[in-house]
Amino acid sequence: MNNNESVNRYGPLVGAIDEGTSSARFLVFAANTAEVLTYHQISIPHIYPKEGWVEQDPLEILKAVRECLKQTVFNLRQLTIDPADIVAIGITNQRETTVVWDSVTGEPLYNAIVWMDMRTTSIIDDILKDIRNRNKDYLKSLCGLPISPYFSALKLKWLLENVPRVEEALAAKRLMFGTIDSWLIWNLTGGVNGGVHNTDVTNASRTMLMNIVTLKWDPTLLSFFKIPAEILPKIRSSSEIYGYIQDELLQGVPISGCLGDQQAALVGQMCFQRGQAKSTYGTGCFLLYNTGTAIVESSHGLLTTVAYQLGAHTSPVYALEGSVAIAGAVVQWLKDNLQILSDIKECETIVEQVSMNNRGQIVFVPAFAGLYAPYWRKDARGVICGISEDTNRTHLVRAALQAICFQTRDILEAMREDTGLTLSKLLVDGAMTNNELLMQMQADICGIPVES
Repeated sequence: MNNNESVNRYGPLVGAIDEGTSSARFLVFAANTAEVLTYHQISIPHIYPKEGWVEQDPLEILKAVRECLKQTVFNLRQLTIDPADIVAIGITNQRETTVVWDSVTGEPLYNAIVWMDMRTTSIIDDILKDIRNRNKDYLKSLCGLPISPYFSALKLKWLLENVPRVEEALAAKRLMFGTIDSWLIWNLTGGVNGGVHNTDVTNASRTMLMNIVTLKWDPTLLSFFKIPAEILPKIRSSSEIYGYIQDELLQGVPISGCLGDQQAALVGQMCFQRGQAKSTYGTGCFLLYNTGTAIVESSHGLLTTVAYQLGAHTSPVYALEGSVAIAGAVVQWLKDNLQILSDIKECETIVEQVSMNNRGQIVFVPAFAGLYAPYWRKDARGVICGISEDTNRTHLVRAALQAICFQTRDILEAMREDTGLTLSKLLVDGAMTNNELLMQMQADICGIPVES
């Protein structure tokens, strides 16, 4: 099929690289209808060197993304759609996950430290000792974030202080830092052969290094964490051309959009009006509330983050965010560690087996990586209470699903306290929204309709 026939059939096509915590995928949409024409997805394994440490191989992430691009292009051709009709590609990515690499060789200098990693707790303890009242919100007026292992600055600080190869690359002026978006953009636009070292405002707002007002790397924050400015990517808006893909199959296609995954979900749910909110249920659970062009500083444990900036000369839009570290991961834990599920999809069927008269009083707090919003307790750990001789796997699975819902309710209550507004409905997305029982639980526990 020639190019004109393809255009007449679907119009221009748009590609989306979605690199998440558990997998990478590449999707192709018909721009005029938003129809997904085809996609390919590959799981990405985690590495657990020590308790509380979570890593991924940056080369495996890049390999998975490139394989997804290759397979999706193959799929298009099988559908007699011309891949040359792809006019632009956007990237959405797991946020806070930190990569450092050598600008000359292109090689990663350490595994990517994943957002849920907890190794920096001792660094934080040392930092807080020198802050009055050990106030973890000490930097919040600058970056919108509490001092927490969650964010990239602490991960980068650990790498600079503990990995000799990183120190050597810095001394040789060959060190580059980025979140996953920067790693992918640099490699896909040429890598060592002229790759573009960029990030967007949404990802930069999760590093603890960007000023939430100026949208620039902040000298005070860089000095506080002892981070050299020269290793950082250039901050750009969420919608502009960063560079052009150099990989053969899609060579010359512009990368023209970039959003952290949760901000991308907010945009995808069309939450463009102040007061609209969405909740994404994936490995963790993330609820974002659009506050418009106003920067709302939370006094109830929420984050202030950039929601999007759609063009270099437009005003940024902000959001309040409630981040829950463990959501879908708790169901995965029941499957892999306790082995009481043979398949994640089985949890809905199992819970339906719980007798109305024998539901038990199990309470599960899945704080495997501490508690995020609204508590920010890095020292918290998981607890299961209320076990009796009648307890069985159905009770544990039900309590795990309830835990996801109650954590979301905590976030909603904090948002109500901060904004004075109560949501009339909650827009939801993510893999776990396929669990209708979970979504009904969420609606019942929060007292508002849940819409996917």
